[in-house]
Amino acid sequence: MSRLVRTPLPLAGLFRIERQPLADERGFFVRLFCADELAAAGWTQPIAQINHSHTARAGTVRGLHYQRPPHAEMKLVTCLRGEVLDVAVDLRHGSPTFLQWHAERLSADNGTALLIPPGFAHGFQALTDQAELLYCHSAAHVQGAEAGLNPLDPRLAIAWPLPPVGLSPRDAGQPWLTDGPGPEFEGVRL
Repeated sequence: MSRLVRTPLPLAGLFRIERQPLADERGFFVRLFCADELAAAGWTQPIAQINHSHTARAGTVRGLHYQRPPHAEMKLVTCLRGEVLDVAVDLRHGSPTFLQWHAERLSADNGTALLIPPGFAHGFQALTDQAELLYCHSAAHVQGAEAGLNPLDPRLAIAWPLPPVGLSPRDAGQPWLTDGPGPEFEGVRL
């Protein structure tokens, strides 16, 4: 019996992962990751890194981050506490959904995760105070390969549910795609 139900989303390679907990009067048990079950969704490498983030204030936006090839990574993002709007932006040159985004509400209560393939930028907005995320990465972080998009870029037009607050200087300083040449992904100027 599968404990991780995979649902393809409108951007090819992006999946909603719904966990099937085993629960009784004592509490619950839930599988967070299974290489065998996620292989059908494209996860074929070992987990190279696991990160945990805490966001104190609702409305805070983090991201949109990615690693340039050859360090592009797949991510499995899970909300352990609170609720977030988790966003993935397609950066795959030649993709019919290039620069389109998709968002899913992840919460500690709904047990849903987002499986983000390589070639996507990722970010989120905390919808509650004290939101915590757990990230599984298929590749280790390489500082020289890190890049990002401005989460407030009007060309992306991400529909953040709350007024965005708390952007880091790094995220707020990312160039807008509408300003002309911007970030580069896979050798293509976005």
